[in-house]
Amino acid sequence: MRLYNTMTRKKEEFRPLKEGAVSMYVCGPTVYNFIHIGNARPMIVFDTVRRYFEYKGYDVNFVSNFTDVDDKIIRKAIEEGVSADEISGRYIKECRKDMEGMNIRPATHHPLATEEIGGMIDMIEELIQKGYAYEKNGTVYFRTRQFDGYGKLSHKNLDDLRSGNRSLLVSGEDQKEDPLDFVLWKPKKEGEPAWKSPWSEGRPGWHIECSVMSRKYLGEQIDIHAGGEDLIFPHHENEIAQSEAANGKEFARYWMHNAFLNIDNHKMSKSLGNFRTVREISEQYDLQVLRFFMLSAHYRSPLNFSAELMESSANGLERIVNAAKNLRYLADNAKTDDLTEQEEENLSKTENYVRAFEAAMDDDFNTADAIAAVFDLVRFCNTTATEESSGNYVRALLDVLVKLTDVLGIDADREEEILDADIEALIEERQAARKERNFARADEIRNELAARGILLEDTREGVKWKRT
Repeated sequence: MRLYNTMTRKKEEFRPLKEGAVSMYVCGPTVYNFIHIGNARPMIVFDTVRRYFEYKGYDVNFVSNFTDVDDKIIRKAIEEGVSADEISGRYIKECRKDMEGMNIRPATHHPLATEEIGGMIDMIEELIQKGYAYEKNGTVYFRTRQFDGYGKLSHKNLDDLRSGNRSLLVSGEDQKEDPLDFVLWKPKKEGEPAWKSPWSEGRPGWHIECSVMSRKYLGEQIDIHAGGEDLIFPHHENEIAQSEAANGKEFARYWMHNAFLNIDNHKMSKSLGNFRTVREISEQYDLQVLRFFMLSAHYRSPLNFSAELMESSANGLERIVNAAKNLRYLADNAKTDDLTEQEEENLSKTENYVRAFEAAMDDDFNTADAIAAVFDLVRFCNTTATEESSGNYVRALLDVLVKLTDVLGIDADREEEILDADIEALIEERQAARKERNFARADEIRNELAARGILLEDTREGVKWKRT
């Protein structure tokens, strides 16, 4: 298996620190609102990476945090007149709902930054003792120039950063030893959550949070650190500096980063009015479609989100799901289970599709080519499985299809969840049928919805519904 390492800028053979095991840290979202589709891409990409490692037999320790203390969370809490804990707790819950909709497996550990403050204070104290950090008026800074390898991930030169782009510098330059030094701990401001420390009552800087959570749950050295390419500098660069200065060893063997997501060929931003949340997408599409769309391009390639591409993804996903449904139907209605010689020969041919799928995934997780292999398998299933096929043959085909699509996080052999808009449309049709005294049709719609897990309640205020 070969993967592209951002650190070396080339594909490398994957060799884990411990045979048969993978330790992997993925930076999670800052929870101050519903997650947007830009957040969704690394979630889907690295969940798929994890699934493939597990498919290959690795024991994967997968850690992805929630940043639950941050300026944006505090700002949102002040706007609503509630605590920062209430904001972060609310949106962690909503994020988990969206992750479930996208079929993202829960991480081995989902640490919260606010629950790891003690470890952050300990690491900062280590850095001060080793001469990598210093305190000024209650703020602790990291001595960037003290760490010889600074810039090795982003391939940035410290002197160029100092002279060429002051926007990359951190505020508070007047009390720093060097304008490039970054914050490890900062004193609290009025109305902010805070914790006691040897330097001031305050809170940690963002970068130290991930260094500490990675060390606690994965150890001082890990196999893979991953996230969106926007995190390469300064976040991941600063993580490397802190972790390697504190631990005295290489932090991560491999660095993986997914490319940006654009909306209709423009960068997503609230000012352009093209900001899309995963929750909004779920009102139009099954989130399996969003996942399929995200995997339709290589993770290191920029991806453009548009209605046309989502419709194309919906159609592609439908081809796979329909093939699985057809196989399930043929299996349930097979006249015999005995394999014929031709069927045994056909089953041996499915190994070609499995090999093509694995070759794509082994080549830096090329999900676009892996999906192409799945479509080839679907075509083979559709042309060789008929009403005359044995039950064992079509079940074996279905097993191969489900096994491969499961790596992609696509649940091919399932009932598709009905969308909210479709439910409302059926309720309107039922109301119209009742007005026309077509009670048979009205009952038919109620039963159809009930079969799909939707319960209706007729009230004075109108029809209410809920999912069971």
